[in-house]
Amino acid sequence: MKLSTVAAGAATAAATAAGAAVSVLAIEGLLARRRRYLSADLAPPGSGVFGTGRPLRLALLGDSTAAGLGVLVTGETVGGRLAELLSSTGRRVHLSSAAVAGSRTADLDAQVARVLVHGVPDVAVILVGGEDAIAFTPLDVVEAELTATVRRLVAAGSAVVVGTCPDLGAARNFGQPLREIMAWSGRRVAAASARAAAGAEAGVVDLAGRTGGVFRADGGTLSADGYHPSADGYQLWALALYPLVYEASRTTSGQH
Repeated sequence: MKLSTVAAGAATAAATAAGAAVSVLAIEGLLARRRRYLSADLAPPGSGVFGTGRPLRLALLGDSTAAGLGVLVTGETVGGRLAELLSSTGRRVHLSSAAVAGSRTADLDAQVARVLVHGVPDVAVILVGGEDAIAFTPLDVVEAELTATVRRLVAAGSAVVVGTCPDLGAARNFGQPLREIMAWSGRRVAAASARAAAGAEAGVVDLAGRTGGVFRADGGTLSADGYHPSADGYQLWALALYPLVYEASRTTSGQH
């Protein structure tokens, strides 16, 4: 058989395989979009007061996970879990949230403005990146937007902790092979977010690295839509974030 014939056959096979792969991904993407997700209206209140003692203002910014979509009460959100943990150290924690479902890093600037209108938080926790990963936001945009957000909060007097993009490979709403492509995109966004946050003097927690394995192994960490965390999932995130959040709380005066 001539080499040219072999090459032509191989090229045809490769093109056919590529076309099939694109078709599969298109179908998986359509199914993921059509899946019924939790409505943003179902997120619990993002504010509350926890404990007694020296006051501490804790603010949450970011996407639907920062808003607590997937659970029914404030105490089961990441912010609520963190507030409860901090209150056990003798602090009166005033929790607030400016997080909005569907937000990307480019939306954080408006959230910072809403937070600062009500006073400078002692500690600000940012959970964002999933929507950027799904939308394939350019990484330089992710870095620039998150850098600007962290610097603005730090300049105002807040200590900042960033939880980077979680493991999208654990989300059951994506079929394979789309799920692993989303996981790959999430890792890239997480790395860009980590660089930006660290460069702007924020604490960084790799949520995918710290909790992704548990989310992949235990479907109970996800809520009914297979994408947003459940109460157990948010508890895992809060425990991963807490050491840096606690350290940040010790550096603040609580007088903002």
